[in-house]
Amino acid sequence: MRIVVHGQQAFGKSVLEALLERGENVVGVYCGPEPAQGGGRVDPLNEAALARGLPVHQPRSFRNKPEVREEFAKLEADLCVMAYVTLIVPEEVLNLPTKGTIQYHPSLLPKHRGPSSINWPIIQGETRTGLTIFWPDLGLDTGPILLQKEVEILDTDTLGSLYFDRLYPMGVASLLESVDLVRAGKAPKIVQDESRATYEGWCKKEDVQIDWRKPLAEIWNLVRGADPQPGAWTTYESTTVQLLDAKKLPGAAGGQPGEVTAIDDAGLRIAADGGQIQVTRVRAGGPKISAGDFAKTAGLRPGARLGA
Repeated sequence: MRIVVHGQQAFGKSVLEALLERGENVVGVYCGPEPAQGGGRVDPLNEAALARGLPVHQPRSFRNKPEVREEFAKLEADLCVMAYVTLIVPEEVLNLPTKGTIQYHPSLLPKHRGPSSINWPIIQGETRTGLTIFWPDLGLDTGPILLQKEVEILDTDTLGSLYFDRLYPMGVASLLESVDLVRAGKAPKIVQDESRATYEGWCKKEDVQIDWRKPLAEIWNLVRGADPQPGAWTTYESTTVQLLDAKKLPGAAGGQPGEVTAIDDAGLRIAADGGQIQVTRVRAGGPKISAGDFAKTAGLRPGARLGA
């Protein structure tokens, strides 16, 4: 089959390399556009494609761009494999490959449609999630399902660990499995159950401000579901402080909600309803630093209240 890979970043690169390593005929690569002002980091998928001598296309939009459609059509693809795509691709382009287009989404569709589908299950305290390979259509993550895989969300998982340790490698393998099913003519198209559908938008800074009056479990889910991005945050005096590399200490006594109860080599301990949160690293307007170094620089001492 003649395959077009459309994606970006490390995940797109991994999918491209996995397809090429097993001898697939990749005839073109679509990836994110160059930064408008220049000077930004080159997309890893772009670098990998150029290193392999593959034609790379970087349209800023597919909408109302007949020249972009024509460029895609010239590739005469049998299948388009979408690996982390943020551009809106019109259905007429999705249907250009003779066998259609398949896409990776890191949730068990139709639950958690939308762009931050790994953050929200953790923040909402769910214990299971997974990935879906589906046939994209005009809607947002609404197309028929080809394949799904389920994983457990551990109580120690962060956004980073859940994605990089499980959903990322499983996603690459699942796209390869899906390509095989398409080639064999055995790829299903299971209509999504709209009665089970949920949608959440981008997980943004305003969504992850910590309310220290809430139960420990809710604060813990918020902190780990936003680690490393967008970073659950609180304030100390006039400084916004993102809490990273944290640990839940259920039952740990002492302090009022939001009160720093200890500062030591392990970091900061902050009281909550039902225990404490121990934080190893923070970000306070710059790069990540140890929580202990931040405390020294900011003059933070036990007894201080965060988020007051």
